[in-house]
Amino acid sequence: QLQLVESGGGLVQSGGSLRLSCSLSGGTRDRYQVGWFRQAPGKEREGVACINFSGSRTNYADSVKERFTISRDNVKKMVYLQMDSLKSEDTAVYYCAAGDVYSDTFLPSPLAYDYWGQGTQVTVSS
Repeated sequence: QLQLVESGGGLVQSGGSLRLSCSLSGGTRDRYQVGWFRQAPGKEREGVACINFSGSRTNYADSVKERFTISRDNVKKMVYLQMDSLKSEDTAVYYCAAGDVYSDTFLPSPLAYDYWGQGTQVTVSS
């Protein structure tokens, strides 16, 4: 059973930066596509970014393009989300998820992912 654990969330001022980390452990395969999602209070979970298993391809939600960067280190079994120029509307619980789906043209639905972390809170104060 693949397990994902997020870390790196916290409180930051508007315009600041945070780096979220997602560790992957267990599982029966070495290759998983990974996505970052977020969920604000009263809102549906939305895709933020995704990365293919090799790290060679990435895709982002329009709302975070040019501000967030997803990356991975398969040796360390880690996936990262560098978040810059944070805004109050980025406040949410952030989740990483793993599965078999990657796309260059759309962000996969949460239903496309099989494994989820517990989430980490990001709060951006204005």
